Formats: sequence, structure tokens, C-alpha cells
Amino acid sequence: MSPAPERVVRALLERAGTSYAAEAGITLRDKPAPLFQLLVLAQLSSAPISAKIAAEAVRELIRSGYTTPRHVAEAEWQDLVDALGRGHYKRYDESTADQLLANAAELLDRYDGDLRRLAEQAGRDPGRAAELLQRFKGIGPVGAHIFLREIQDVWTWARPQFDDRARAGARKLRLPTDADELARLGPAGHEADLAAALTRVARDDDLADEVLAAAR
Repeated sequence: MSPAPERVVRALLERAGTSYAAEAGITLRDKPAPLFQLLVLAQLSSAPISAKIAAEAVRELIRSGYTTPRHVAEAEWQDLVDALGRGHYKRYDESTADQLLANAAELLDRYDGDLRRLAEQAGRDPGRAAELLQRFKGIGPVGAHIFLREIQDVWTWARPQFDDRARAGARKLRLPTDADELARLGPAGHEADLAAALTRVARDDDLADEVLAAAR
């Protein structure tokens, strides 16, 4: 007999309920700097590279002072490459540095460095916001989903965001895959944590087994 969904979600959040933004050292708020940092995380996570390395690279960029689009736009290309290397993001460091510079310039030019303006331009519609996010270099549908998944507890109009990978994790745990049903199973205001945890389960069979065992 399968454990109750509520018990599964509780066990899941206890073991894997940290958002990817928090793992990368981003304190998400509806402010220009953390929104930009999340955009960088979405960009870096879009490459075929581990989520852990993407988070480490963002953490190193933040440590190195590249916390705003202005800081990145004024950076030397080689300094960005070096920071990415220190974060172990070496395979794509040069092309990623190009994208960081291009995206910082685009953000400053189009939105005056403030992604809240993107939300306004999108009419606070998640589908339109995803389209606008994909205008940035290195961000396709996956990157746009990552951004909206992580920001949904701040941009509450974007809820619920459980993409294909999160729903794959839900299937592994025998949870419903409907986004609204998943949101109701978790604590209010922590949809991003639940979506991140489900994404981790989708990538880790051992974590799925551990969560189901703990929920019994």
C-alpha cells in the first residue's frame, strides 16, 4: 500500500526541500539584484551540466561581486571566465562569459536592469513571461521554466510551476502530477521548494526510494 501523499511530501521536503536558488546563495526577493542572479542561474542551468556545478558557479560569481547586470556589464571577459572556472564551470566557461555579458547589456538596455519590468511587460502572465525570458542568450524553454519555477513564491502570479521534470519526480513518488494538486499537497508559500525537491527526485532513484521508505 502506498503511503499517504501528504506523508510523502513531508518526507521529501525534509530531505530535499531546498530551492536551487538558495543552494546557489541567492536570497530571492522582488528586487533587481536577486532577480538578475536567478536569471544567471537559469542561464547556467540550461547547459548540459549538473545542477550542483551550476549552483557552485553562480555562488562564485556572487562571491566575486558580479551581483547585478551593471557589475557584469562592466566586467572584463577574462575575469568572468576565471570566476566560472573557480566555480568548476569549465566546459562552457568562455561561451557562458559571452552570454553573461550579452544578457547584462540586454537587461540594462531593455529593462533598465530590472526584471520586474519584464513581469510588467508580460502582464504578469506566466506564458508571456516565459517567452520574454527566452530572448536572453542561453535561455530556452528549460531555462525559462527554471526561472519561473524558482521565483513562483515571490512572483505568486506565476504559480503553480511544476515542469516536466518536477512531474516526473512526482510520478516516481506516486504523487499526482497535476500542478494544482501538487501545490495543495505542500505547505503554502513553499511551492518552489517542493518543485525543486521533485526535480531532484527525477534525477535520483536512490532519493526516491529513501523518501518513500521514510513516508511509510
